[in-house]
Amino acid sequence: MDITFSGKRILVTGAGRGIGRDLVKALVKGGATVIAVSKTAANLESLKAECPSIETLCVDVGNWDETKSGIQSVLPVDGLVNNAAIAEVVPFFDVTPDSFDRQFSVNVKSILNVSQVVAQNMKERGVGGSIVHVSSQASKAGLAGHVVYAGTKGALDSMCYVMALELGPFNIRVNCVNPTVVLTDMGRENWSTPEKGGAMLSRIPLNRFAEVEDVVHAIMFLLSDKASMINGVTLPIDGGFLSC
Repeated sequence: MDITFSGKRILVTGAGRGIGRDLVKALVKGGATVIAVSKTAANLESLKAECPSIETLCVDVGNWDETKSGIQSVLPVDGLVNNAAIAEVVPFFDVTPDSFDRQFSVNVKSILNVSQVVAQNMKERGVGGSIVHVSSQASKAGLAGHVVYAGTKGALDSMCYVMALELGPFNIRVNCVNPTVVLTDMGRENWSTPEKGGAMLSRIPLNRFAEVEDVVHAIMFLLSDKASMINGVTLPIDGGFLSC
């Protein structure tokens, strides 16, 4: 199945590293004009060096007004990937109000903000589009130390359902991908040893964690016209973790 994005403008948040960075590269290879969003200028500069055709926007998505203005400045776009997120893994009794607020600000509130700006423009242009949120298996299964992070991803899944309902009449599709542990550089560092990742790995029937490309390919499919009848889905990319 050939998926191309020729003539399409795709905006990716959290594009400086990990899943977002590899997604930008894949989208460029697929013919898209990509707007890469990150709060870290150095990451955007190095990505621009690898992919000279991209547009970059350096903004902290946790800042509502700054982000709204920045996203408006790069419109129009045909697709949006809400990938930016933070995770502060601490035991339940150690969660602080500041940690709660930080995670919900970036993982939920910023996604509402960015999506409102993009979807409003799609609606006004009458062209439709596709929005993909990067959620997590943590929204659907209890993981120790993830009480707030899991709460943000559960909220994101619920937002996806409502957005799909309200934006569908304008031919704007909204879906989530819900990966298990992904072997980004950070993922390898945190989960690669048996002591750190063994218990989680034992619950995955395919007996491996997700590679970055596993998530990238799913996002690209949902962004594309090949998924034109898929709307309001939370798609596990977990090797069967949630089914067992």
